[in-house]
Amino acid sequence: MQIQPYLFFNGRCEEALNFYQKAIGARVTVLMRFKDAPPAPKEASPQDCGPAAVAPEKIMHANVQIGETQIMASDGMNDGKPEFKGFSLSINAPSDEEAERIFAALGDGGRVQMSLGPTFFASRFGMVADRFGVMWMVIVPLPDIG
Repeated sequence: MQIQPYLFFNGRCEEALNFYQKAIGARVTVLMRFKDAPPAPKEASPQDCGPAAVAPEKIMHANVQIGETQIMASDGMNDGKPEFKGFSLSINAPSDEEAERIFAALGDGGRVQMSLGPTFFASRFGMVADRFGVMWMVIVPLPDIG
Protein backbone atom coordinates (compact mmCIF):
# COMPACT_ATOMS: atom_id res chain seq x y z
CA MET A 1 0.00 0.00 0.00
CA GLN A 2 1.17 3.52 -0.77
CA ILE A 3 -0.01 6.96 0.32
CA GLN A 4 0.57 9.76 -2.18
CA PRO A 5 -0.06 13.45 -1.55
CA TYR A 6 -2.44 15.20 -3.95
CA LEU A 7 -2.04 18.98 -3.93
CA PHE A 8 -4.63 21.41 -5.35
CA PHE A 9 -3.19 24.76 -6.45
CA ASN A 10 -6.36 26.63 -7.48
CA GLY A 11 -5.13 27.92 -10.81
CA ARG A 12 -1.38 28.02 -10.00
CA CYS A 13 -0.54 24.36 -10.66
CA GLU A 14 1.59 24.95 -13.75
CA GLU A 15 3.51 27.70 -11.96
CA ALA A 16 4.06 25.35 -9.01
CA LEU A 17 5.25 22.49 -11.24
CA ASN A 18 7.75 24.79 -12.97
CA PHE A 19 8.95 26.04 -9.59
CA TYR A 20 9.46 22.51 -8.20
CA GLN A 21 11.28 21.42 -11.36
CA LYS A 22 13.77 24.23 -10.93
CA ALA A 23 14.01 24.21 -7.11
CA ILE A 24 14.23 20.49 -6.34
CA GLY A 25 14.55 18.65 -9.63
CA ALA A 26 10.93 17.48 -9.82
CA ARG A 27 10.02 15.66 -13.01
CA VAL A 28 6.50 15.84 -14.46
CA THR A 29 5.58 12.35 -15.63
CA VAL A 30 1.90 12.94 -16.49
CA LEU A 31 0.08 16.16 -17.35
CA MET A 32 -3.56 16.36 -18.41
CA ARG A 33 -5.37 19.63 -19.05
CA PHE A 34 -9.11 20.17 -18.63
CA LYS A 35 -9.42 20.66 -22.41
CA ASP A 36 -8.20 17.08 -22.91
CA ALA A 37 -11.03 15.53 -20.88
CA PRO A 38 -14.06 14.08 -22.63
CA PRO A 39 -17.21 16.21 -22.49
CA ALA A 40 -19.05 16.01 -19.17
CA PRO A 41 -22.43 14.24 -19.12
CA LYS A 42 -25.34 16.64 -19.56
CA GLU A 43 -26.42 16.17 -15.95
CA ALA A 44 -22.98 17.29 -14.65
CA SER A 45 -22.12 20.95 -14.25
CA PRO A 46 -18.66 22.49 -14.90
CA GLN A 47 -18.40 23.17 -11.17
CA ASP A 48 -18.32 19.40 -10.51
CA CYS A 49 -14.58 19.44 -11.29
CA GLY A 50 -13.80 22.67 -9.46
CA PRO A 51 -13.51 26.22 -10.76
CA ALA A 52 -10.60 25.40 -13.08
CA ALA A 53 -12.91 23.19 -15.16
CA VAL A 54 -14.04 26.27 -17.07
CA ALA A 55 -10.43 27.18 -17.96
CA PRO A 56 -9.40 24.61 -20.58
CA GLU A 57 -5.65 25.28 -20.31
CA LYS A 58 -5.58 24.65 -16.56
CA ILE A 59 -4.20 21.38 -15.24
CA MET A 60 -6.76 18.72 -14.42
CA HIS A 61 -4.17 16.20 -13.18
CA ALA A 62 -0.40 15.88 -13.00
CA ASN A 63 1.99 13.30 -11.59
CA VAL A 64 5.29 14.66 -10.36
CA GLN A 65 8.31 12.56 -9.44
CA ILE A 66 10.56 14.00 -6.72
CA GLY A 67 13.34 11.55 -5.98
CA GLU A 68 11.58 8.26 -5.28
CA THR A 69 8.28 9.90 -4.36
CA GLN A 70 5.31 10.65 -6.56
CA ILE A 71 3.09 13.63 -5.81
CA MET A 72 -0.08 14.42 -7.70
CA ALA A 73 -1.30 17.95 -8.41
CA SER A 74 -4.19 19.83 -9.99
CA ASP A 75 -5.76 23.26 -10.47
CA GLY A 76 -9.25 21.97 -9.61
CA MET A 77 -11.19 21.21 -6.45
CA ASN A 78 -10.59 24.55 -4.72
CA ASP A 79 -12.74 27.58 -4.08
CA GLY A 80 -10.28 30.41 -3.64
CA LYS A 81 -6.73 30.70 -2.34
CA PRO A 82 -5.17 27.27 -1.78
CA GLU A 83 -4.64 26.50 1.89
CA PHE A 84 -2.22 23.79 2.87
CA LYS A 85 -2.78 23.27 6.58
CA GLY A 86 -2.22 20.39 8.94
CA PHE A 87 0.56 18.65 7.01
CA SER A 88 4.10 19.07 5.75
CA LEU A 89 6.13 17.40 3.02
CA SER A 90 9.44 16.16 4.40
CA ILE A 91 12.47 15.91 2.14
CA ASN A 92 15.64 14.04 3.15
CA ALA A 93 18.77 15.64 1.74
CA PRO A 94 21.93 13.56 1.22
CA SER A 95 24.26 16.23 2.66
CA ASP A 96 24.27 19.47 4.62
CA GLU A 97 25.21 21.37 1.48
CA GLU A 98 22.31 19.91 -0.49
CA ALA A 99 19.95 20.65 2.41
CA GLU A 100 21.09 24.29 2.33
CA ARG A 101 20.48 24.46 -1.44
CA ILE A 102 17.03 22.81 -1.24
CA PHE A 103 15.95 24.94 1.72
CA ALA A 104 16.98 28.17 -0.03
CA ALA A 105 15.31 27.12 -3.29
CA LEU A 106 12.01 26.17 -1.64
CA GLY A 107 12.11 29.32 0.49
CA ASP A 108 12.48 31.65 -2.51
CA GLY A 109 9.32 33.73 -2.27
CA GLY A 110 8.12 31.74 0.75
CA ARG A 111 8.38 32.02 4.54
CA VAL A 112 10.90 30.36 6.85
CA GLN A 113 9.08 28.72 9.74
CA MET A 114 12.21 27.32 11.44
CA SER A 115 15.70 28.21 10.23
CA LEU A 116 17.79 25.38 8.83
CA GLY A 117 20.44 24.28 11.31
CA PRO A 118 21.80 21.44 13.42
CA THR A 119 19.54 19.74 15.96
CA PHE A 120 19.88 16.80 18.34
CA PHE A 121 18.34 14.52 15.68
CA ALA A 122 19.78 15.93 12.44
CA SER A 123 22.90 17.62 11.13
CA ARG A 124 20.43 19.98 9.38
CA PHE A 125 16.71 20.50 9.90
CA GLY A 126 14.43 23.38 9.00
CA MET A 127 10.85 24.18 8.01
CA VAL A 128 9.77 26.51 5.23
CA ALA A 129 6.46 27.33 3.55
CA ASP A 130 7.06 27.80 -0.17
CA ARG A 131 5.50 30.58 -2.27
CA PHE A 132 2.37 28.44 -2.77
CA GLY A 133 1.88 27.82 0.96
CA VAL A 134 3.07 24.20 0.93
CA MET A 135 5.02 23.47 4.13
CA TRP A 136 8.32 21.61 3.69
CA MET A 137 10.62 20.07 6.28
CA VAL A 138 14.18 19.67 5.03
CA ILE A 139 16.33 17.22 6.98
CA VAL A 140 19.71 15.50 6.96
CA PRO A 141 19.16 12.85 9.67
CA LEU A 142 22.04 11.83 11.88
CA PRO A 143 23.39 8.44 10.77
CA ASP A 144 22.39 6.63 13.96
CA ILE A 145 18.83 8.07 13.87
CA GLY A 146 18.05 8.09 10.09
